[in-house]
Amino acid sequence: AFRALFRCATNPSSGSLANMARRPAKCYRVIKNKAYPKSRYCRGVPDPKIRIYDAGMKRYSVDAFPSTTHLVSFEKEQVSSEALEAARIAANKYMVKNAGKDSFHLRVRLHPYQCLRINKMLSCAGADRLQQGMRGAFGKVQGTAARVAIGQIMLSIRCKDVNAPKASEAFRRAKFKFPGRQKIVVSRQWGFTKFTREDYVAWKQEGRLVHDGVNAKLLDNHDRMDKRKPNQLFMAPARIYKVACKPAEEEEA
Repeated sequence: AFRALFRCATNPSSGSLANMARRPAKCYRVIKNKAYPKSRYCRGVPDPKIRIYDAGMKRYSVDAFPSTTHLVSFEKEQVSSEALEAARIAANKYMVKNAGKDSFHLRVRLHPYQCLRINKMLSCAGADRLQQGMRGAFGKVQGTAARVAIGQIMLSIRCKDVNAPKASEAFRRAKFKFPGRQKIVVSRQWGFTKFTREDYVAWKQEGRLVHDGVNAKLLDNHDRMDKRKPNQLFMAPARIYKVACKPAEEEEA
């Protein structure tokens, strides 16, 4: 019996350490201490379960998908990389099946940088004779998680207006993969940009917007003139204190 215990302690693959289940995520849900990311001091960190952060038609232009839906966190907590991957799969599967694989762009806005530690102990019979607790109890890295604040966006989908209800349903299903509370919010912005839909349409007609992948840059009235094209020179500002300026014809009318 003692030889079996000694073999269990010296060779983890033969003992119950290899069969040990992953500690439930509720043990790591609360944000308690300072951030503990991967660094040259914190080595041996396993890869996070989520490896894909953009799904669907991620290369489509900013004009292709005007509608945007967000999944917003209403809790201050830590979300494991396994939960992020499960939510991404659930949302992506529903959108592909019901809206089509060419009709949306899903983006995961969280990245699991926080390292989660565990102090592994023997759990076989008679382990208390071989191992006592609180010796080097700092623990080794077991997995990773993302820290979420209240009001922070977790997932986003941009699509056409026809598929906006399907995006909300996809996020309703993805909510079951996360702990805590989340809200589904339909954005007023155009796509993944920071401009409202009314401002985006108006500035595009004026020629003030330059496409930048899934985003757009706003051309204002201050910059080097030699870097601009003749049709991109503007005397009036696009907005004053984040409020869009109306063209002169509309003010006279």
